[in-house]
Amino acid sequence: MLLSPEGRTRTCVFQLLGTVLGYATQHLDARRLGEVAVVGPLTPGVDVSRLWQLAAAMNKATATATDQAMWIMMQAHRAFVCGDLLARWEEAGWKLEPGGRRVAFGGLYCNRYELWTGNLTVEGTTPDMVAPKPSVYPV
Repeated sequence: MLLSPEGRTRTCVFQLLGTVLGYATQHLDARRLGEVAVVGPLTPGVDVSRLWQLAAAMNKATATATDQAMWIMMQAHRAFVCGDLLARWEEAGWKLEPGGRRVAFGGLYCNRYELWTGNLTVEGTTPDMVAPKPSVYPV
């Protein structure tokens, strides 16, 4: 299994409620299907806990960790599919720092079986690209 917290795969950058996030995929085997979503903040000074705070704030009060993970996955998927991106690479290096979370969806969700979150770095990003963005919603 290729369960490494770093890779060189299709990667994109998008903003969500003022925070710039990276979204990449990881593969569970040599077929390179991208069964795992990797999402994390790229904005300097923003910790992965901010991503989970957003997921909790924008979800129902009784949301489980899986519900919150599905919300995070849906936001990354929406940005990618709708083209609401700051950048996109067919292949870019990325690295997920220790201390994040891994959540299995219990089945296929947005073409992914798992979500890995953590503080992320993506090659090719620039300081202007990852700087905080204005947000309409104060969360």
